[in-house]
Amino acid sequence: MSRRSPRPTDLASELPPISYVWETPNRRPRRAEWDIPDPAAPSRLTPAMRTKLERIVRRAPEVMVKITGRTKDVAHLKSHLAYITRNGELDVETEQGTALTGRSGLKDLQQRWEDDAALDAKRRRDASLSINIIVSMPAGTDAIAVKDSARAFAIETFGYNHDYVFVQHLDNKHPHVHLTVRSRGQDGRRLNPRKADLQAWRERFAGELRLRGIEAEATPRRTRGRVRKGDRGAVLALRKRKITPEVDRLARKEVLSEVRGGRTAKHPWNEQIKSRQDAIRRRYIDYAGELERSGVAEDRVLARQIRQFVKDMPAFETRRHALKNELSELANARRRGAEQGRDDKRDDERTR
Repeated sequence: MSRRSPRPTDLASELPPISYVWETPNRRPRRAEWDIPDPAAPSRLTPAMRTKLERIVRRAPEVMVKITGRTKDVAHLKSHLAYITRNGELDVETEQGTALTGRSGLKDLQQRWEDDAALDAKRRRDASLSINIIVSMPAGTDAIAVKDSARAFAIETFGYNHDYVFVQHLDNKHPHVHLTVRSRGQDGRRLNPRKADLQAWRERFAGELRLRGIEAEATPRRTRGRVRKGDRGAVLALRKRKITPEVDRLARKEVLSEVRGGRTAKHPWNEQIKSRQDAIRRRYIDYAGELERSGVAEDRVLARQIRQFVKDMPAFETRRHALKNELSELANARRRGAEQGRDDKRDDERTR
């Protein structure tokens, strides 16, 4: 007869790791220091977990690391390099730490990358020459720290295998750096980042900022109670030009049909998103309770911060919910306007 382990009685030992609230939903997530539980007490907060949790509830500024596109041919590559350097007006730095200045420096860079591309006989016709990345921080962040962090991030991420250049732009309220990385590495492999890679890049950039005294975090949206994905660049560009994207038109048509028919279509993914959000918020509250029971003053302070953080999290709302509410409010406004018009007409008739 096999012996069973005694059933744990304390709350913390029954709870899943706190890292659940900030894990990126990837099939193969990269394990970070704050995702690794203590072998002796797997469900307890390790010092790294606690530090990250403190940054989250303090709402440390979130970093942005975004792939803005890929260059497909030499002409496209030259155009992009000219754009990020403002036609040579801005200095560009290479992976070797060399600063290229002016139009002559830009032309030398373009020519070198063009020659390297010509020597890549194994490249498919549709394969990219470079991957274009932007790293950014909110307005008010020290621009020098952002540039230094971007340099360190690029060295750590690409410096040993991929050629790259980067340049900082300061003509925007958000200090940001454009980083262009050659797709083909020196080992012959091509750079093909996935979702897990992007999250790892965000965490690395945030870590470099913290090393330079800048508060920074890199958590998924769901950690902060946000479920709506950001719109694609092409969609945003169409809206900016006052053009209704097809995705918006179809969504409005479907939601308008629901509003007029007085029905609500069921979407399984909405239930999954809501269930995940409920689990995340419960996890925060469970660990707030555990911290409160520790009897340590610092733990009680953190517990209160966690509870307030959960209280301030936005209500569950997908884009479909927001659009439906918008159309419902519009319909109600029109109905109130029509009723007001009828009342005014009756008043006029009584006056006559």
